[in-house]
Amino acid sequence: MTSEDKGITMTRELRDYLVDHSIPPTPHHAAIVDDTLAAANEWSIMQIPREQGPLMTLLARLVDARLAVEVGTFTGYSALCIARGLAEGGRLICFDISEEWPAVGRPHWDAAGVGDRIEVRTGAAAERLGELAGEGPVDLVFLDADKPGYVGYYETLVPLMRPGALLVADNVLYSGAVLDAANTDDNVVALRAFNDHVAADPRVDVVVVNVADGLSLVRKR
Repeated sequence: MTSEDKGITMTRELRDYLVDHSIPPTPHHAAIVDDTLAAANEWSIMQIPREQGPLMTLLARLVDARLAVEVGTFTGYSALCIARGLAEGGRLICFDISEEWPAVGRPHWDAAGVGDRIEVRTGAAAERLGELAGEGPVDLVFLDADKPGYVGYYETLVPLMRPGALLVADNVLYSGAVLDAANTDDNVVALRAFNDHVAADPRVDVVVVNVADGLSLVRKR
């Protein structure tokens, strides 16, 4: 066995262990999970997994995020995690196609005491992201929306980020499907293009990590 053989299979028990030894979730996190399952049923899989939440909180704290941006909010679990990590006076601007799913999380953001830090802007993100040009430099981005839009969102957001800012892109391994050259699913093709695009971008440093469905951690130089 060599270092190339290292790795571990995620189980429910191991996920519990990770969560138990990370930044602890609040009852509001659990409430969003429950309400998402009730409201979205099988679509609840779009929510980030529990072990990813503390990472998002920590990353926000590491970059001392005063202005964070989320593209693709769904029911607001990740937004709650990011908002917990914002610097004093920080804010999170969330872009989602409609208010339907963010409305599930909104009462829990308020109950957690972070609702005043989170603003939801609805509509096509490709059309609305340009509004950020007047908001000040962006410190943190979480990209978790439609995969064919990733490159366009990235190209809009990177110029708005300060040097040292971080962009986190979700689902970049897509259950490993990015390796299957015969897979022509629109999402898989888009993610391959995005991964190649970021890897070749001289403006950033990037590491792809095997967390959840694959995360790209992209630091602007």
